[in-house]
Amino acid sequence: QVQLVESGGGLVQAGGSLRLSCAASGRTFSLNVMGWFRQAPGKEREFVAAIRWTGRTTIYADSVKGRFTNSKDNAKNTMYLEMNSLKPEDTAVYYCAEGAVMAGEESQYRYWGQGTQVTVSS
Repeated sequence: QVQLVESGGGLVQAGGSLRLSCAASGRTFSLNVMGWFRQAPGKEREFVAAIRWTGRTTIYADSVKGRFTNSKDNAKNTMYLEMNSLKPEDTAVYYCAEGAVMAGEESQYRYWGQGTQVTVSS
């Protein structure tokens, strides 16, 4: 079992920045791929970014490329999402998840955090 806890969400003005964290505990030796998803009100959850736990390979959704940076600190078992140039459409609950393969599909992820709210005002 892997437990994931997100933090760092909040209210920010458009154009501003936020940094989300995802702390992993439990069977952290089994971490493979860590990802970020988000769900806006009335919409389905969508893929944001993912990073391979061993190595540095990252993938991003087109909507956040160039604005968001996914990184990790293996020693702290923590993943980060640096979000810059935020837009009102980035408003959502952000979830981190752990999966077996590098993918953008929810079905590939096994463990999920509880989510953290990000609200971007115009």
